[in-house]
Formats: sequence, structure tokens, C-alpha cells
Amino acid sequence: MLRHLHIEDYALIDRLDMELHAGLNLLTGETGSGKSIVVEAVGLLLGDKASPELIRSGAERARIVGVFAPTSEDSESSVSSESSTRRQRGRWRQLLAILEGSGIEAPPGEDLILQRDIQGGESGGRSRLFVNNQPATVTLLKSIAPLLGEVHGQNEQQELFQSSAQMEALDRFGNLAELADTVRERFERWRELRKQLESLSQQKQEWQRQMDLWRFQQREIEQASVVAGEDERLEEEKQILVHAERIQSRLASCYDLLYDSQQSAVAALASAQRQLEEVSALDGAVKAQAESLQSARAAIEDAAFAVRDRLARLEASPARLEEVENRLALLDRLKRKYGATLEEVIRQGEQVSRQIAEAEAGEATTQALEEQVRAAAKEYEKGAGELSARRKKAAKDLKRAVESELAGLAMAGTKFEASLTASAEEDLWRSTGWDRVEFLISPNPGEPLRTLARIASGGETSRIMLALETVIATRPSGGARSGEHTLIFDEVDAGIGGRAAETVGKKLRQLGESRQVLCVTHLPQIASFAHHHFRVEKIEQGGRTVTRVEYLKGAARKEELARMLSGSQITPAVLQHAAQLLKANTE
Repeated sequence: MLRHLHIEDYALIDRLDMELHAGLNLLTGETGSGKSIVVEAVGLLLGDKASPELIRSGAERARIVGVFAPTSEDSESSVSSESSTRRQRGRWRQLLAILEGSGIEAPPGEDLILQRDIQGGESGGRSRLFVNNQPATVTLLKSIAPLLGEVHGQNEQQELFQSSAQMEALDRFGNLAELADTVRERFERWRELRKQLESLSQQKQEWQRQMDLWRFQQREIEQASVVAGEDERLEEEKQILVHAERIQSRLASCYDLLYDSQQSAVAALASAQRQLEEVSALDGAVKAQAESLQSARAAIEDAAFAVRDRLARLEASPARLEEVENRLALLDRLKRKYGATLEEVIRQGEQVSRQIAEAEAGEATTQALEEQVRAAAKEYEKGAGELSARRKKAAKDLKRAVESELAGLAMAGTKFEASLTASAEEDLWRSTGWDRVEFLISPNPGEPLRTLARIASGGETSRIMLALETVIATRPSGGARSGEHTLIFDEVDAGIGGRAAETVGKKLRQLGESRQVLCVTHLPQIASFAHHHFRVEKIEQGGRTVTRVEYLKGAARKEELARMLSGSQITPAVLQHAAQLLKANTE
């Protein structure tokens, strides 16, 4: 609900503040007083294109600020169940979700402040937008505007012309919102499952192309029985096998020098040790050296025996050399194909094994997903079929109800139809069901039905919207939801008067019982039905013309109605007539 409107330096308005209320808010005033300027300002808050020509002369920029308040239902933070959540899901919650997705802070239950500045001078009409004092884009504004308000006027691009808005109106009239939500949820589930299946099918095709390669790689690596570090050990063995004869010769010579020959190191140390032991009997100072030679002799004997043992184990085997070289060649081929090291080769083998297992499991997953897709499709078809059947019945009822309402709005003889076309072909499924809806109208008898956008004038469109909102609001079990967006009507009284005007006034007041309505009118019959009455007037102030808005109560309101009835000549009889209108239409 639009609770407060601030307009600054816009057209004839230097500064204006309006406190708006729930119910029917009516603007009246002399022709050219600026009533439509107020409506245009609200339109700018709802995404209309800004023009620098409307900046007040001498000002650098125009500013429009709107404070929108959630209703008590909209501000509820939670509900008890999924079904009640679906039933109570309102426009305000949708709006908060959009803002959150755009990074705009908007606490639930608190007012929403929209501010739009139109820059003059070198900026050339550039528009700046703020939502809750946070910079925003016009694209964001246009996405949330339909959730806040809707302007119906002679020159407005109206939401009613859009197929989605017409479908929503039909569903609200037929009390089909909950069923439509169910169909939407079933469609989203079916579509998500189908996406998963398509993705898995594409993956399966890739798996099938790769499976032969994976199995070959797995088999090649497994058959090789690769062991980490094996190549390094084999390289060492190869070096020994290649130089086996040379190594044997050197080891044999070493053994002779250390132990086996008469001139070996062990024999020489034994002789030296005996001589020192003889001397030590005469000279105790060399006893320690004799013991050292004994230790050295023991160490050399150990080294000699180790050389002998190695020599005994060493065998020059051309067959083993060939075997080692073949194994190293195999490992080199594996490393060239699967990794720089044997560790990487092993990891590659583990990876292809996982891929093969995943691909084999994918077949079972595909079958399960196919079953889920078929089940979800049946659920959607069931819901969409029921929704389509109920929409057809609702369309017939809507036709009769709207034509009846239009007859009382000075559009007698107008033919109206909510034309439905349905297609159950899977490729044409949508979240809204099988149906497409188009509102058709023939304002004049004998003329063919045509689309609303091609036929209706601004005033006619406003009355059609009024008729729709009225029949929806008065529908048993109420298609209208409290807390829905504000409706703004301009030119709704174009071309009517007398009893038709009285009927329009009744409809507007009736609509205002469940919705906030802002309406501009020139007719006292309509103005007398207002819950809240504002007078717009031009005055001269400081040598300049400015627009003022005054909230009327009591005698002031009666005088305004009298002016609308008779012009400048307000007589006691006219005042009495105005009083009778107020009494008859507001009590």
C-alpha cells in the first residue's frame, strides 16, 4: 500500500506531501490543476520513463519519493505449513525475494522507500533510483513495480495487456491460484528432473565413447602390476647386470688384497701385530698400538668376508638383464602414456577404475531418473488438465460477469471474452499449464472481437480493469487477496455521466474495501463514494504557479462536491445536493 507520496520540483509542483490511506482515495480539482501530475509521479515510481522537460523551471532536479507499507498479512514472518505458505504467498513476499536477490536490504514487515531523482542540466534527464536509500537500477524497479502498484490511464502501458496478467486475473477470478501454484511446482519438478536426465544421458554418451579406452587403460595398468619405486630399483639392478664381469673381477681382486693372498692386508696386519706384541713385553708403551692393529685386522676381515659373500651371490645373467630391460621398457611406456612417475601411473589406474564404476552405476541411475520423469510428467498432466478444465469454466463465468459489470459502466453492448487455447504437447508445456489466455473485446455491437490492446481506449481500459477487479473482489471465496498492489485509475470516468457515473463510483468504493485505490475523477457522483478525498488546485505563490493538495473532511468536502456539481456558483441548494450525495454514498 502506498502510504506516503512526496513530490518535489516536478512540473507545477514545488513541494507536495500526501498521506494516503487504505480504501478509495480520490483526487478532484479544476481541469489543469495538476491531478494527472500526481498520477504521473506515481507512474515514475513504478518505472515509467522520465523526461527532463517535467523538471520544474529553475530547479536542478525533480524528486519523487514513495513509502510503501506492507499489510499485516504481508508482514507475517512465517506460516505453519507448506500449503498455508502457498495460500498466503503475497506480492510483498515476492517483492522482498527480488530485492534480496539484488542485494537490497528490505527487512520484512518494514516500509519500503522508493526514491527517483530526475537530473536536469548536463545530465539531460538521467534518472537516479534508490530503494531503501540504496542505489538501484530501473530494471530492478520495473521488476518490482507490478508488485507495488498499477496505473491505468489513457496513455499508460498497462499490465492488463500482458498475457501473464490476464492469466493471473482469470485464475484469481476462478479461485485457481492454489491449483495454479501446484501445477507450477509440478512443472518445475518435471523440468528439473528432465534436465538431470538429459545431463546424465549426455554424460552416458561420453562414457560410451570413452569406455573402451578406459577398459584398455585399466587392463594395461592392472596387468603391469606396477609397484611404486620399482623403476628406480630396476635401474640399479640393470647397472649391476650390465657391468657384472667387471664387478666380479674387482671384487675378487679386492678379496685377494684384503684376505686371500699371502701379501694380503690381513696377513700383513697379523705379522705387524705379532711383532708389536713381542715389543710390548719389553716396552709397555706400544701395547695399545698392538691392540689397535688387532681391531683393524678384525674390521678388514669383516670387510673381506662381505666382499666374498657379495662375489658369491653375484651372477652375470644375460637372461635376467634382458628381463630387467624389458620390464623397464614397459614401465617407461606406461609413464609416457599415464604420468611422469609410477605413482602417477598408479593414480591413473585408480581413476579409470572409478570412471568405469561410475559409468556402470549410471545405467541404473538413468533408469531410476526415467521413472521419476515419467511420474512427474503424469502429475503435471493431471494438474494441468484439471486446471485447464476449471479455467474453461471460469472463462465462461468471467465473460458473463465482466459484460454485466461493463453494462453498468456505460459500456452496454460490449462483448468480452477470455479466449483460451490449450495444447497438451510436451514441447509446449509451461509452468502456467497448457493454456494461453487472451482477453478479447468488442466495444460496439456488430464488431468482431479483437485483442484488448488493439481496441480499448484509455478510459475503456480503465473501466475494463475496474470491472475485472470488481468481479474478482466480489467473487465467492474471494479471488482478491488483501494486501495486493495499489490500483491507480486515471480517465476512468471518460465519456460517462449520470447513472453510469454513480455505478462507477459504487464499483470503485466496493473495490476499495479490499484494495487501496487511487483515482482521478471529474464527476461528483464518483467523488462522493471516496473513503478519502483530496482536492488538487493551482495557486499563485511568490509570482509563480504551484500545485497544492488538500485532504478534505466535513464541510470542505461538501463544498468541493458542490463546486463539481455547479461550478463557481455554489448555492444552498447545491450544497444540500452535495450533502445528500455524501450521505447516500458514504453511510
